Amino acid sequence: QLQASGGGLVQAGGSLRLSCAASGRTFSSYAVGWFRQAPGKEREFVAAISWSGGNTYYGDSVAGRFTITRDNAKNMVYLQMNSLKPEDTAGYFCAAHARGSFSKSDSTTGRNYPYWGQGTLVTVSS
Repeated sequence: QLQASGGGLVQAGGSLRLSCAASGRTFSSYAVGWFRQAPGKEREFVAAISWSGGNTYYGDSVAGRFTITRDNAKNMVYLQMNSLKPEDTAGYFCAAHARGSFSKSDSTTGRNYPYWGQGTLVTVSS
């Protein structure tokens, strides 16, 4: 089970840190991704991290501004979001998969993630 938190209202240029809490003793076996969806738009890949935390991928629109990390001892994944823009406004969701591969094609596609948490809303004002 996954639960995202940490969303809120922030001004453009500001920062937020989202958290994804996972239950279960095998959390370290799962890769975790963040996706977002704005009203009227398709779901967009944001970032993904491998089970060990040693590999990451980022969407083009957030690369250089967002950082994904994980703490397997705490069953937590974090998304540090800096230099936020109004276009970052969306519901943010964390998801997990236990596919054997952490290839870019596997981990940047939402349909490859069988486990999803409830989202947290991020609103960036201009």
